[in-house]
Amino acid sequence: MTTSISVSGPNNTYGRLGEGLRKIVQIHPGEGKALAWSWLYVFSLFLAYYILRPIREELGVAGGVNNLPWLFTGTLIAMTVINPLFAWVVKRWPRERFIAIAYRFFMLNLVAFMLLLMNATPEQHVWIGRAFFIWVSVFNLFVISVFWSFMVDVFSGEQAKRVFGFLATGATVGGIAGSALTSGLVERLGQTWLLLISIVLLEVAVFATRRLSGISDAFKRPIERREGHEPVGGGLLAGITHTFRSPYLLGIAIFILCYAVTSTILYFQQATIAEQYFADRAARTAFFADISLWVNCITLGVQLFLTGRIMQWLGVALTLCAMPMMSMLGFAGLATFPGIGLFVVFQVVRNVSNYALTRPAREVLFTAVSREDRYKTKNFIDTVVYRGGDQIAAWSYAGLLAIGLSLTGIAAIAVPLSAIWLILGVWLGRRQQRWESTGLVTVEGK
Repeated sequence: MTTSISVSGPNNTYGRLGEGLRKIVQIHPGEGKALAWSWLYVFSLFLAYYILRPIREELGVAGGVNNLPWLFTGTLIAMTVINPLFAWVVKRWPRERFIAIAYRFFMLNLVAFMLLLMNATPEQHVWIGRAFFIWVSVFNLFVISVFWSFMVDVFSGEQAKRVFGFLATGATVGGIAGSALTSGLVERLGQTWLLLISIVLLEVAVFATRRLSGISDAFKRPIERREGHEPVGGGLLAGITHTFRSPYLLGIAIFILCYAVTSTILYFQQATIAEQYFADRAARTAFFADISLWVNCITLGVQLFLTGRIMQWLGVALTLCAMPMMSMLGFAGLATFPGIGLFVVFQVVRNVSNYALTRPAREVLFTAVSREDRYKTKNFIDTVVYRGGDQIAAWSYAGLLAIGLSLTGIAAIAVPLSAIWLILGVWLGRRQQRWESTGLVTVEGK
């Protein structure tokens, strides 16, 4: 069933909040409160994550860059185990309930890590750090995937093109605040106490989901209003089976696989640079936080003033291709003119194109699938498939270095991969646009 939202609120008037939002994003009557709670939801998540992310990066480097492929293997195993458990929770409880269960599970995990890190010996700290690296990698993809699943369940395809760019600003502002907070407080408070802040922020996200779930009912048809408070149902392995039955869903999976592979290649190069240039643990943590801060500051400007308009002007297909295009050009540049300066510029431009353009457009693709696929299949693709790409890239990267291939040679290999990724983005965008024009839901290849 296609989710749609009426463009008129109960009284057909804008509230003060809606009027304020209307100045920076194209919203219609009745959408203001839903958009505001959605923004708070994603802001809280990314603020929590960007507090955890530099800590994860530092602990990963502290455990040895050569061991990172094994950490990616552990992450894939964890994702594979958790995905059916999440499908079971989705099957049994309505969306606001299973989101609260999932997030509070992660909150309890953070409490455990706090206690372990506060009392660990130096030897134990290394192994706890490796476990934390895997945990944050799972946490990142899982909670963010759940957020976007909720958004494509609440907003229609037409609305998504208008408001998803603005929602992405919540992620960016959260990233800026989290990076700045970690960079400024890590030496004063230490890593463990920063985890407590993340716990509080996750509870804020849970509160926002409850408010948003109730507000979204106001602009849904009666049958869809009931559907939002009922369990999704379906099979435990539906996410896996639907992915391979539907060419459209399989295309999305391959698109994200290409993103994961190219991202992991750049991640290993960044880790190598950090290990070579920063010996102090706090300095490395601050370095990772500073990079995130710059990326998010630039991204915010694009999201506020360009993303929604670009998606409406150019369509989903061309917007979706921003990151693949930047990746193809960037890897070609690294293969031809290798250097730290070019690498940093490429990393920043690539991340900005992802957060400001490709990621919002990618989420619009899921408005063309059934409600079950929005939670189960999307979660499978965003977690297991994504980490599968990490796994492929991590061990391939290590293998290519082992046979003597240089960093420039690896960059050259990534160029044709990015070209394939670009072509796939065009195809997916056109399929989504065809769905929007016909109103048919894509289910198992139909």
